[in-house]
Amino acid sequence: MGWFCPFPSRIARPTLAWKLVAAASIPTYIDFMDTLNETRGISSFDEILADFELLDDWEDRYRYLIELGRMLEPLSEQERSPANKVQGCVSQVWLSTRVDQSGSVPRLTFIGDSDAHIVRGLIAILFALYSAKTAEDILSIDAGQKLGLLHLNEHLTPQRSNGLMAMVKRIKSDAETALAPRRLH
Repeated sequence: MGWFCPFPSRIARPTLAWKLVAAASIPTYIDFMDTLNETRGISSFDEILADFELLDDWEDRYRYLIELGRMLEPLSEQERSPANKVQGCVSQVWLSTRVDQSGSVPRLTFIGDSDAHIVRGLIAILFALYSAKTAEDILSIDAGQKLGLLHLNEHLTPQRSNGLMAMVKRIKSDAETALAPRRLH
């Protein structure tokens, strides 16, 4: 039996022993993730990446994606508007952007939802990558490079990959819109 820690991305881990996780421990990890819905918000992108590296099997990664989606803040019916609907997604996807203009640079936070469980997980990954960042930081993030670390394109259907990029395009467009009034001055 290999070494297993139920908090994989939250504590330092031994470099060699970490990869010795026994296959029997993976379901335990997935069960543990189920218990986090009420106690933990969306992880940082680096935590998600570390968790993905722990899970060798793509079935387990899909389950993890679904768990990430379950942690999203609920989206009100009012925010399920045509203006918040993301175009280019096969599934129904809504993203609502909140802009805080109180600082020297606008800071954006997002809430969203989808009618597809895996897509909700993809939304959670994007929020981990972009939410609560400045508009300038959002525009500087290379989504293709960052998401490539998760190897999603190799395991998502072309339609889901296109939808994911449509969500990235929408988030970046909202960041550009938030910066526009400041660029006029």
